[in-house]
Amino acid sequence: MARAGLTAERVTIAGAELADEVGLDQVTMSQVARRLGVKDASLYTHVRGLEDLRGRIALLAADEKTIRIAEATAGRSGKDALVAFANAWREYAHRHPGRYMATQTPIQIDPELAANAPGPRRAVELTYGMLRGYGLAEPDLTDAVRLLRSTFHGFVALESAGGFAHRRSPQQSWLRALDALHSLLEHWPPSREGDSS
Repeated sequence: MARAGLTAERVTIAGAELADEVGLDQVTMSQVARRLGVKDASLYTHVRGLEDLRGRIALLAADEKTIRIAEATAGRSGKDALVAFANAWREYAHRHPGRYMATQTPIQIDPELAANAPGPRRAVELTYGMLRGYGLAEPDLTDAVRLLRSTFHGFVALESAGGFAHRRSPQQSWLRALDALHSLLEHWPPSREGDSS
């Protein structure tokens, strides 16, 4: 019998906390069970297994990160919105490294759970909305989204791994990167859709 009060949400939160502490790839069902003070078998009443748990952590993290970005960018546009968006992204990645990694890792997520999760959809809406403020339309919007994601995630991943050993502080480089992104978004090059190169 499952422990009273144990729910899929509690199991997910315990898994997310553990992921932040030890890394997403180190989380096991046994560790989560120990954290909750239950037998391993009790968890399977609420989640189907480790991949399901990781998918739930990814959706939880997407919701949390999107809420922070929405709060940071509310009422802002242009460079102010870009900087607020980027800073909220980076701060979330630093505060919740395991959860953040779940949002950047290919995970098989239950389609029903994914369909009912507002975080991923809201993240797309926020990103595209901010970029439309620069006057971008498709296919440039998609290209710009990919550029931002690559820049933010690449910077955060290198920073977290200690990859910026130069005496210039990562914060200084981060601010210059955001200046450069803003300038690029304001002067986005014309589309080359007809060019096969």
